[in-house]
Amino acid sequence: MKITKFTHSCVRVEADGTVLVIDPGIWAEPEALDGCDAVLVTHEHSDHIAPQLLAGRGLPVYAPAGAAIAGIGFNAVRPGATFTAAGVPVRAVGGTHGPVYRDTPPCVNLGYIVADTVYHPGDALYVPAEEVQTLLVPMQASWLKTAEAIDFGRAVRHERSFGIHDGQINQRGLDAINSWLGRGDDGYRWLAPGEQV
Repeated sequence: MKITKFTHSCVRVEADGTVLVIDPGIWAEPEALDGCDAVLVTHEHSDHIAPQLLAGRGLPVYAPAGAAIAGIGFNAVRPGATFTAAGVPVRAVGGTHGPVYRDTPPCVNLGYIVADTVYHPGDALYVPAEEVQTLLVPMQASWLKTAEAIDFGRAVRHERSFGIHDGQINQRGLDAINSWLGRGDDGYRWLAPGEQV
């Protein structure tokens, strides 16, 4: 399985000739969708879904039931659902976006475990029961403290992890947060946009 990190939370997963793209938001590079077979969207915020990137591509899109996403049709997914996206097994976990501020109502948010291997949590810190090979860890957000990201990385059983949700961090911030996330996690590493493993 090949993983390519794009800007912010956009990740391309390639397995057995199939390409899934998760969270192609407003900062994602359009080429992330080249040759794509299906798109998974964790939630409705524009840094995770940019309908203009999908326009005219005819791709099947999977997003949480109840998400307010204008301009594209999508297959509605509920928490706990298991489905196939372009033949790849996916399990939806979680259900609610991380709390932003006490009077801000949360939106729906699903994390996706792709092929029992890669876990993209979107904007939530839901800890699944099973171990995953690859964990994608949100690094910075209005709803997130660094200590929470560290706790999440330690709580989810995994072999390796990579930082995501980093589109608003300058280099000093990246250096600091990467240092913290790497403490106690020998499998952690940050991928620059376009880098693949």
